[in-house]
Amino acid sequence: MRNSDTDTMKKVIVIGLDGFEPKIAEAMMARGELPNLQKVREQGGYSRLGTTYSAQTPVAWSTYSTGTNPGGHGIFDFLSRDPKTYLPVMALSRYEQKNAFVLPRVVNMRRGTPFWDLLSARDVPSTILRVPCAYPPDPVKGRMLSGVGVPDLRGGFGTPTFYSTRQNLHADQSEKVIAVRVENDRVATQVIGPRDPKTKSDHKFDIHIQIVRAENKIIITSQGQPDKLEVQLGKWSKWLKVKFKVGMMQSVAGIVRFNLRQIEPEFELYASPVNFETEEPLFPISHPKEYAHELAMKIGRYYTAGMAEDHDGLNLNRFDEATYLDQCRIVMRERRRMMEFELGRFERGYFYCLYDTPDRLAHMFWRFREADHPSNRHHGYNPQYANAIEEHYRECDAVVGEAMKAVDDETLFIVLSDHGMNSFQRGLNLNTWLYENGFLALKPGIQPGESGDFFENVDWDNTKAYALGLGCIFLNLKGREANGILNEEQAEQTREGIVKGLTGLVDAERGAAAVRSVSRREQVYSGPYLDEAPDLLVNFSEGYRVSWDTPLGGVPRGLFADNHKRWGGDHVIDPALVPGVLFMNRKFRAESPSLVDLAPTILNVFGVPKNAEMEGSDLLS
Repeated sequence: MRNSDTDTMKKVIVIGLDGFEPKIAEAMMARGELPNLQKVREQGGYSRLGTTYSAQTPVAWSTYSTGTNPGGHGIFDFLSRDPKTYLPVMALSRYEQKNAFVLPRVVNMRRGTPFWDLLSARDVPSTILRVPCAYPPDPVKGRMLSGVGVPDLRGGFGTPTFYSTRQNLHADQSEKVIAVRVENDRVATQVIGPRDPKTKSDHKFDIHIQIVRAENKIIITSQGQPDKLEVQLGKWSKWLKVKFKVGMMQSVAGIVRFNLRQIEPEFELYASPVNFETEEPLFPISHPKEYAHELAMKIGRYYTAGMAEDHDGLNLNRFDEATYLDQCRIVMRERRRMMEFELGRFERGYFYCLYDTPDRLAHMFWRFREADHPSNRHHGYNPQYANAIEEHYRECDAVVGEAMKAVDDETLFIVLSDHGMNSFQRGLNLNTWLYENGFLALKPGIQPGESGDFFENVDWDNTKAYALGLGCIFLNLKGREANGILNEEQAEQTREGIVKGLTGLVDAERGAAAVRSVSRREQVYSGPYLDEAPDLLVNFSEGYRVSWDTPLGGVPRGLFADNHKRWGGDHVIDPALVPGVLFMNRKFRAESPSLVDLAPTILNVFGVPKNAEMEGSDLLS
């Protein structure tokens, strides 16, 4: 049944603010610091918004898109595992190649039916900017630019490169480090591109650097566009288009930007991950295919990788907080130009634009809200950043104000976040806990701390369970895992033992419960992809998360570890502790709204019935 208030509507405009934390937003609204969001609240309403298990960007936005729990769309984490090898694999997309003579094709691992497919079938157009888990993009009636899930040119979430004259400098995580020499104020080096699938070596693009000390800058000369690129000390460069020769008659284009950290006493230069170039992307990143480039022609080159903000550069101390803030502002300006351009020609249908930066900035600046955060002991505490998140929320409020200019009496206007944000001070070594409690075995003679990532030295013939990703535990089941040992009865005993042992687990050093509960997958998931879900999910307390060693299968020494990284805030904890926000310019049902309710609500505005899989209900009815 349709609400009479929506009968005349012909537009729905949705602004997504990833990771926007309700406790911060509510306090700021009470002080009158978010006037545009307050105006939307007064026009219609505001509520905290129930998120997903687990509270992660790809999981939550996929639920928004399909109106189903993760069991209905198949995205449970950024990472999954191959049960044949126990190794982690990217969970958002995969590449399929029939043979060596045919180019691979990319397959979106988000399944289910996004509601814009139902709109398209009823001739309702959509403009969708940077939606997560739409790589490759959906063939929507209208336009779509893919967001989180689009890799860099190397196929990962982001592989930056750091150039330095310092000796014995080692690469960390996914970055590349290139040792360079300065001779007569010149440096000859390369931009690192995609890997060759046959030789496993990297394709490279030559660049030549001229140091201009008197002007605190460098000039990069290459066969790219532009052929000469200036980079000022401490500043981000403009984009450089590069081409990598990958075959006799083949080349792959990308775009990269640089930040000059210092010229002396050591030369240090940071290069962003190489993004897809819009004119000729390696794989489609928009629908229609040419739309991404048409947009670039209107607003200028922009980040195309799903993870646009270079948080790894700050996490690895390749640049400082001020530089990261500058880059976040660049991303925000790009996104705002996209939004303003498309809203300027938006007449009817569904419009969506996601701003990821609230999430990325809060991850890196949360520690400045807590002077006693363990990260501050290692990286220093700078009180000037104590309100960096609030300052960014004011920028987000200004974006909302700009979007409101396109709202009229025939428009449903929605602002929402997929989840909130919290502190991350301590990490639990989940595989170590499984080891100490007899659920995971290491090969004879191996102790925790002697086993690296990717479950190196795990004795699978004696392992009952293992942890991978952000709080996911899998059982080593017969017939499912390569060396599975548990039958159905043993699996149930293992589940019960892990749930009982982890629930209420106390961090003895702090005297606090690190784990609130453990959920069985059947308790929180249902649908056709239930069998792909982790068997158990660990719901952490405020201040805790899985350790940095857990996601890729590490088994370090000790149960708990202080979080010393600059990434000091997180949201992959008990979902009840990190709800999102929901604002609408129409009065709506504010009792426990959830992400699954947005798809039915938007569909009903256009008189399009939800499909049988959608679990939520229209918030306006």
